[in-house]
Amino acid sequence: MYVPAGRRYWHCPRSHKPPAPGRNVRSGRAQAVYVNAGNANTCTGRRGHRDVRTICREVARQACVTPDNVLVCSTGVIGHFLPMDKVRRGIAEAAAGLSRSAGSGRNLARAIMTTDTKVKTAYRSLKLNRQFVQIAGTAKGGGMIAPNMATMLAFITTDVDISSPLLRRALKQSVQVTFNKVTIDNHMSTSDTVIAMASGAAGNRRITNAGAVFDRFSEALWEVCDDLARQMAADGEGATCAVTVTVNQAASQKQAHSALRAIVDSPLVRTAFNGADPNWGRIISAVGYSGAKFDEAGLSCRIAGTTVYRRGRPCRFDTRRLSRKMKAKQWQVEVDLGAGTYSDFCYTCDLSRDYVTINADYHT
Repeated sequence: MYVPAGRRYWHCPRSHKPPAPGRNVRSGRAQAVYVNAGNANTCTGRRGHRDVRTICREVARQACVTPDNVLVCSTGVIGHFLPMDKVRRGIAEAAAGLSRSAGSGRNLARAIMTTDTKVKTAYRSLKLNRQFVQIAGTAKGGGMIAPNMATMLAFITTDVDISSPLLRRALKQSVQVTFNKVTIDNHMSTSDTVIAMASGAAGNRRITNAGAVFDRFSEALWEVCDDLARQMAADGEGATCAVTVTVNQAASQKQAHSALRAIVDSPLVRTAFNGADPNWGRIISAVGYSGAKFDEAGLSCRIAGTTVYRRGRPCRFDTRRLSRKMKAKQWQVEVDLGAGTYSDFCYTCDLSRDYVTINADYHT
């Protein structure tokens, strides 16, 4: 979901009538966000919808906003009902602890973690029309992640004054080349949300048209999203390294994507990453069965900066030295298809024994 928010209006509503499901998202405006971890509240039927309405009403009462300006996010186990007594207490406690402090932001980042091992936050500031603007974000996600997004939540706030349609455009553009480029295990989920809320408190001249100012803001928003996306890839369940895989020289964008997904979706490739094994044959064979066109005489592969396959032939390289380079926390795989000018990329990680253990025991 892409849910940009309009300006905040601080008033106490007279009516707390619960909204209809979906209306809150479609309105493109939000004043408060509820989020819980550990329970996805999906595949829960009518009761799940009723519980969401109750949450909107309770949050609205505590935050002094209207229920239809409350967005609800849940992540965790599928098919379990929310423990509403606990939820009500949690909403009251969270509302009592609201503040503008950095500590409150850190508390949010920790609270949304499930199998994450690290808090994920990002921040950028920039100057627009002589006014400083801030963008801050936090995210969670360690598994059940594959383009598009999947089990990840991201919350971005900014004090920029911008129209809702332009914020939506900037966010959608950023998501396509950041969060939608992360894969941990080639498995999408029922629960994925990215929310951006703009307060307008910076006092900049309101951004209502595309142009240089909008482009500068969009770039900073992309930087925040990209930072969070990379952190998620690095903190994949059981991961020991983050790997950026890039496919170049494809005949079309679709074929670049096909070759890329064949590589990053291969358990054999990803376990080789875990073992720091420069087994380039697994990568090249994945390209071969991907269905993407390639020129055999132009097909090349580089692992952690070392060329292992060039123009359709294997290269001599120091296996031990390359294996040591693959033990770094971050490195890259690049494949040239030699068939065109299109490219695609993905943020991923290795596939380890710990990943199997975490997910074998996740529910029970």
